[in-house]
Amino acid sequence: MTKHRLVLTTASSKEEAHKIARALVERHLAACVNLVQPVESIYRWQGKIEEAQEWLLLIKTTGAAFERVRDAIKELHSYDLPECICLAIDGGSSAYLKWLEDSVSE
Repeated sequence: MTKHRLVLTTASSKEEAHKIARALVERHLAACVNLVQPVESIYRWQGKIEEAQEWLLLIKTTGAAFERVRDAIKELHSYDLPECICLAIDGGSSAYLKWLEDSVSE
């Protein structure tokens, strides 16, 4: 199994997304975080259908750092239950993946 991961989360505002992204990179938990301009989210929360504009964060990290990324998202996030989905990266540019590994503290 590959050791590279893409973690997805959303934030309620550009400011919150930026705060989370910057903290993850500063703490060497992520090599890079892309902030995607507002996405429209429709979801079920506490028995009701909700709609919101959110910022999507694409977090590039390693499997070894994932638990620390998850914990940091929970710590920094304003949501009671922040999204945190981890996907394996099965391929990519070998130079990019090496840079990703080198940028994240194990």
